[in-house]
Amino acid sequence: MQTTAYGSWPSPIDARLAAAHDGHPEFVGFVGDEAWWTEPRPAEGGRRTLVRRTADGTEEPVLPAPWNVRSRVIEYGGSPWAGVMRAEGPLIVFVDFADQRLYRWEPGSEPRPLTPLSPTGGGLRWVDPQVWPGRGEVWCVMEEFTGDGPTDVRRAVVAVPLDGSAARDRDAVRELSDGRHRFVTGPRLSPDGRQAVWLAWDHPRMPWDGTEVILADVTEDGTLSAPRPVAGGPEESVVQADWAADGTLLFASDRSGWWNLHRLGADGETIAVCPREEEFGGPLWRIGLRWFAPLDDGLVAVVHGRGSTALGILDPETGEVVDAAGPWTEFAPTLAVHGSRVVGVGASPRSAHEVVELDARTGRARVIGAAHDDPVDPAYYPEPQIRTFAGPAGREVHAHIYPPHHPGHVGHADELPPYVVRVHGGPTSRSALVLDLEIAYFTSRGIGVAEVNYGGSTGHGREYRNLLREQWGVVDVEDCAAVALALAEEGTADGRRLAIRGGSAGGWTTAASLATTDVYACGTILYPVVDLSEWASGETHDFESRYLESLVGPIAEVPARYTDRSPSTHADRITAPFLLLQGLEDAVCPPVQCERFLARVEEQGRRVPHAYIAFEGEGHGFRRAETMVRALESELSLYAQVLGLNPPGIPTLELSK
Repeated sequence: MQTTAYGSWPSPIDARLAAAHDGHPEFVGFVGDEAWWTEPRPAEGGRRTLVRRTADGTEEPVLPAPWNVRSRVIEYGGSPWAGVMRAEGPLIVFVDFADQRLYRWEPGSEPRPLTPLSPTGGGLRWVDPQVWPGRGEVWCVMEEFTGDGPTDVRRAVVAVPLDGSAARDRDAVRELSDGRHRFVTGPRLSPDGRQAVWLAWDHPRMPWDGTEVILADVTEDGTLSAPRPVAGGPEESVVQADWAADGTLLFASDRSGWWNLHRLGADGETIAVCPREEEFGGPLWRIGLRWFAPLDDGLVAVVHGRGSTALGILDPETGEVVDAAGPWTEFAPTLAVHGSRVVGVGASPRSAHEVVELDARTGRARVIGAAHDDPVDPAYYPEPQIRTFAGPAGREVHAHIYPPHHPGHVGHADELPPYVVRVHGGPTSRSALVLDLEIAYFTSRGIGVAEVNYGGSTGHGREYRNLLREQWGVVDVEDCAAVALALAEEGTADGRRLAIRGGSAGGWTTAASLATTDVYACGTILYPVVDLSEWASGETHDFESRYLESLVGPIAEVPARYTDRSPSTHADRITAPFLLLQGLEDAVCPPVQCERFLARVEEQGRRVPHAYIAFEGEGHGFRRAETMVRALESELSLYAQVLGLNPPGIPTLELSK
């Protein structure tokens, strides 16, 4: 074991390796008895392909480049494909990212468009499809722009003909919902085909604030009649609704303070199926996420947990949950069932996300796709700790701590390691405890990482989630600082060599932390919100255009709060060097936010060392391998220059001075 300065340890985990393993399988489904899912391809421009696991166990990608199976509805998208098996083979419908049209594809043929293009605003977009061959239709969500502004948009539950007759005729798309709600999810048909259910909500609520379960009757001609709310409300978040095999309506609601599973009784009464102080749901950032899936025998596959998630089988009669045995400590909100087979996506601190199949009869779980394959010796992986810290007013702050770790190097006995505080996006989200080679990129070089699930994060009930109400830029900043300072005080981290980084809402917290605290020596800000007033006045997309009313307060009532909390307002207070990274096609946090922020930083008399890198072709969140490589190497170079580190082989980031 060699004794070497922290931050200078040699590592086989370079930025290119980390980029190659970014992203994970999503949106699992069954086509007949075959499991299918989407997978990222960072080296192919960041596109997502569709992968099929055939009956003999062969795993094969379908839809070669440039096809990109990804929806842009509400900008974050959602379930982009569905399929059925026929005697002649699979019939697949999918959304292509390039033009956002819905396509029909069968093996041996080219995809054929089912929906038209629109020259208005952001055009026509589609998400969460369900294929009904007997009706000759695809039922899904349509997002239609009515003007050029980001909020000139409407959404509806619709039926798209499978015969392609709507490819050039918008009028051939049948609208099934009445358009009274701003946001809807895709409909789910009851087993007898007589009813349909979906979720709906309206501004200024976000789906984790309050949604409604809408139930409608399906007439003989395929229209939906008498739509009515049967659960949910302004202060009750329902994030998924679906049907059991016997026709019982199930839904995940947080009416108890936790997203628990409920069923609708015959008299319309809501009945808790498995009341527990843990989550059987999560934030509905994308349309079509699934935390539960009913099985034919009455059991229900569930993704559940508190602070982390497991895959289990719930018996609704007894409330008992039996979890799948295996190494996975986190499951994504995507599930599919066929007979007794349950397919999900699981990961752990020692393995990346992989497609997992659970046999509900035997309890046996196995990997069937995207199997984790260690790209380097696992001895270089970090060894995380689950910690809870004391925040302001004694509130709990949850965090994952990743100390520096290397199989052949340790730091000097008289030296404490530098640490980077990583702030998740959302902010209504959380950091999951899974293998992330971006984290290993730092820890294997002798730099610790602390992921903070600050007040407002999900996974710990509604009360914890609501800590951020009207406190964004306060609670998140305080909690991140509390963890960083606690690590320094206990002798885990060097208090003079603390950095902070985050993207999107995490970029906001990073910028706000640099502007309002002196805790950090430097920071990396990725595609951030930095100017609340402008962001709330038309500079973002429709989905989050009223989000700040709960995070900050109604702008008409507290306009000064929007100004006072914005890092742009306090650019003159920033003295720590920073790196700013931005995608030029970002519709959520547009480049103009960064540009104004930089102008204000550069207006001050003293110069703050900084760098700004803008990436062509990137949106909100980087997907291209070359982008991720440059971003990661630039971030490390910033820390090296400011914290006095000497990582070998890293290009030097030029900082303006």
